[in-house]
Amino acid sequence: MTAHIQISVRNLVEHLLRRGDLTSGFDELGRTGPMSGIRGHQKIQKSRPASYAREVAIQCEAESGPYSLAIHGRIDGIYEQKGKIIIEEIKTTHKSLDSFIRNNQDLHWAQVRVYAAIIAIKQKLPGLTLQLTYLKADTGEIRTYFRHEAISELDSFLQEIIDLYVDWIKKIDTQKRLRNQTVSASEFPYPAPRPGQTRMMEEVYNTIFCSGQALIQAPTGTGKTAAAIFPSLKALAEGQIDQIFYLTARTTGQFIAEKTLNEMRTKGLSIKFISLTAKEKICFNPDKNCNGEECQYARGYYDRLPEAREALFEQEEFNREKLSALAEEHRLCPFELSLDLAPWVDIIICDYNYAFDPRVYLKRFFLENQMKCVFLVDEAHNLVDRGREMFSAPLDKSRFLELRLHLKNKKSQVFQLAGKINTWLREKKKQISPEIYSWDKERPDRLLSLLRKLCTALEKEHTAQSSPSLKRIIMQHYFESLWFQRVADLFDDNYAVCYEANKRNFSIKQFCIDPSRQLRAAFERAQAAVLFSATLTPMPYFSQILGLNADVEQCTLPSPFPQENLHVMTTGLVSTYYRHRRATSSALAQTIGTFTESKSGNYLVFFPSYVYMQMVKPLYLRAFPHHQVLTQTHGMDEDERGSFLASFAHENNCTLVGFVVMGGIFGEAIDLMGDRLSGAAIVGVGLPGISLERELIRNHFDQENMSGFNYAYLYPGMIRVLQAAGRVIRSESDRGAVLLIDPRYDRPQYYELFPPEWEVRSARTPDDTARLLQDFWNGRI
Repeated sequence: MTAHIQISVRNLVEHLLRRGDLTSGFDELGRTGPMSGIRGHQKIQKSRPASYAREVAIQCEAESGPYSLAIHGRIDGIYEQKGKIIIEEIKTTHKSLDSFIRNNQDLHWAQVRVYAAIIAIKQKLPGLTLQLTYLKADTGEIRTYFRHEAISELDSFLQEIIDLYVDWIKKIDTQKRLRNQTVSASEFPYPAPRPGQTRMMEEVYNTIFCSGQALIQAPTGTGKTAAAIFPSLKALAEGQIDQIFYLTARTTGQFIAEKTLNEMRTKGLSIKFISLTAKEKICFNPDKNCNGEECQYARGYYDRLPEAREALFEQEEFNREKLSALAEEHRLCPFELSLDLAPWVDIIICDYNYAFDPRVYLKRFFLENQMKCVFLVDEAHNLVDRGREMFSAPLDKSRFLELRLHLKNKKSQVFQLAGKINTWLREKKKQISPEIYSWDKERPDRLLSLLRKLCTALEKEHTAQSSPSLKRIIMQHYFESLWFQRVADLFDDNYAVCYEANKRNFSIKQFCIDPSRQLRAAFERAQAAVLFSATLTPMPYFSQILGLNADVEQCTLPSPFPQENLHVMTTGLVSTYYRHRRATSSALAQTIGTFTESKSGNYLVFFPSYVYMQMVKPLYLRAFPHHQVLTQTHGMDEDERGSFLASFAHENNCTLVGFVVMGGIFGEAIDLMGDRLSGAAIVGVGLPGISLERELIRNHFDQENMSGFNYAYLYPGMIRVLQAAGRVIRSESDRGAVLLIDPRYDRPQYYELFPPEWEVRSARTPDDTARLLQDFWNGRI
């Protein structure tokens, strides 16, 4: 049976023949900036004879053993001159032509040789003239190189690189056959599926089989990660998909996926997976620019990459630690190494950004290779606000003043344009004064015009500068300004321009109110998508706001745990409205204490804000001095978070109470099983604070005849509440209590969002709270 492989000319030659240094993201934008690169190509193409054919698409089928390669590409130009057919490849750069040509010409010749071979073989030509044209975009300097090759030379070269690539694919296929054998022969790698797990696995498999989409609400404890991954592996082994993307919003979700896959590997499944870590977290030289001149891990990167790639045939797990070790062993940039290994593994575990964010999504997968993949979107409720963030673009007035301060040449274009942008923003600030916040629905076209000019000037300035630190600053400003322009291309009725002023600064933001259109386009990159979470109620809201198909499968699974193990109470005795907080803070401290005094153990108390938490904490300590209280702080790192959770031990002899913030790092994806957590008190209904952006969301959906308040406040708030409550019961043997403190929980629009398995009791008095808790802990209810 013939195996069919599709690959672009560029990917083919780069995989086999690329050598030299890793270059910065700035240099990789078409080897120049995107605008000047396009203009450079167009300038040269227009100078060619009338017979010149631009952007010629080509494709050929090549056989090698059991493989058939469909090689495709796009030639910059083909023309005839003095009876010779010439194939031209154009390269533009801001760098020195000498160094650019020296470092890249062999690769460029290989690319144009493949183009020429395909043309010569198809048209049965005796030979062709190959032309490489280099343009230094900022000066207009052009260098041109020619070589003539006979069809025999071209055919031999093409066959040689095809054979080399097939040798690589044979090794990859050997690994895949082992994977398929072990996965196909395996049963669910746990003693027995939990209630709901079997149905979830069926939904995941059927969604992939039908190339569809699914929303799955699976309560805490269902075992969502295993239930999503295992059937996806089955589909992978059957050839329904080529790769699995496990997408998470938090590092904790990534760790759980890694743990699940390693448990499956211990059961005999041969699975290769990689975890992508943000560049700033994994970089060995964060203070260096990413190029061979400054960083030893970028210098000669592509010379050493082939040897490092062989690790794919020696190990299966590429987590952050193992990637870093492999990169250090071969002196390679760990971030780029992870991207270069990722196409060849079975599962990629990564942040949402790598699938959805236009700035960082993996174009090598979704544009160049067009692999059949499934998106498994963990904790999918987080994708709503993350989507808004991904497709919005802010700019601060202070940034342009900073840019001017860094430039010594006050006559430079960058200095002058930054000044004009600063002036435009200053005038806008005057227009909205004395208001702090303002907005409009008109795109800021004058600002965009200035930013386009600034980007062109920054490209030239980057090339002219010799200072690494200044180059880094220029790059940061370039990408900020470029992103603002790109978001402007998306600007429509789902956007607004927000302004915020204070004494020291002024900011503008193109705010994506409804991210559904952009998310829909991102989901189209996947053959199938499964989104799952414990909190996807109401599903029609998530289906609409996430841009899912009208026929998306919607599935709600029952809780896997005995209903009687979770005791849920509401109390309306304490108002948590902002205007009432100070007056009711003492009563709140007593209410929380009634809850935590009911049984010695460990508790979490979730507050709507740090300020409110700090208001109540001293009152609680005064009333209950025998309790140990830990407090979440702003910006806790992973070690601090781990230390906080480690305090919630099984053998605590006293009552330990953790004061934390709802919707924060302790509100999701933490497992405190058994008596590590006896209960959770949730203060308020989790509503996001009133803000300009939230009010824009509310008004937008009101105008769409939807419930704007629900979209902007109620649903996001209740998701926080339900996620916090989900920390209490994590296994079949857990027993615990949840106390919801706010009178609004008695209103239909709130309690209708409670999970169906909850049996909620209302405490009308402090004595009710104490009595109901004692009845639960003593097994009477």
